[in-house]
Amino acid sequence: MASSISAISEELGEIDGQIADIFRALSNGFQKFEKIKDPSRQSRQLEELTGKMRECKRLIKEFDREVKDLEHTISPDNSKILNEKKQSMVKELNSYVALKKQYASNIENKRVDLFGGPAEGFEEDNGLLASSMTNQQLMDNGHQMMDETDQAIERSKKVVHETVNVGTETAAALKAQTEQMSRIVNELDSIHFSIKKASQLVKEIGRQVATDRCIMALLFLIVVGVIAIIIVKLVHPDNKDIRDIPGLAPPAPSRRLLWIPD
Repeated sequence: MASSISAISEELGEIDGQIADIFRALSNGFQKFEKIKDPSRQSRQLEELTGKMRECKRLIKEFDREVKDLEHTISPDNSKILNEKKQSMVKELNSYVALKKQYASNIENKRVDLFGGPAEGFEEDNGLLASSMTNQQLMDNGHQMMDETDQAIERSKKVVHETVNVGTETAAALKAQTEQMSRIVNELDSIHFSIKKASQLVKEIGRQVATDRCIMALLFLIVVGVIAIIIVKLVHPDNKDIRDIPGLAPPAPSRRLLWIPD
């Protein structure tokens, strides 16, 4: 094809060769882009590719002007070949522009402003090719952009809906956790009160036990004392220093029999 275009016009052949070189550079550039992981380097790579696409657009416009200048001097078949070549150039450039938009949307979170129209970079790309596109291509491109915008809107709605659901679930979980914490605090207060009452009861029981022990010890001493007095009284009945125990009769004196002789 390049040799046939050069046969028609050397200038057109030279422009065609320059455009073919740019297309090869774009192909290699996008292959290199896919291997880049750093977003900043990806942005610089896209800027470089965008500059090549601008240069390609300029050459396509120059190719179109040359074709129009040669329309009256070349045969209809050659004119058809040149127009088909121009359309194939435009189509291939459009494919690279679409690829550039796709990569740009991936690294810049959808540069299309859904509420204010396309971003600056997309306006420049669209204006870059609009003059060289046929009406049908413009309509197809417009429908494609509308479809992409509708899909982006639907995705945004889905994300908003999922975000609302997550927020609702989070709020419900926080409310349940707050209520649970309130119940735990109330239970801790009850446990603290029970422990305090139990401590007081243990102290009271301890005091009662101590009092009972004192009483038992005192009774034990009294009983021991009484037993000791009883023992001493039995052993030494004539001891006047020991008082008689109330209710305990003194020991009976020894009986003596009086014998009266006849």
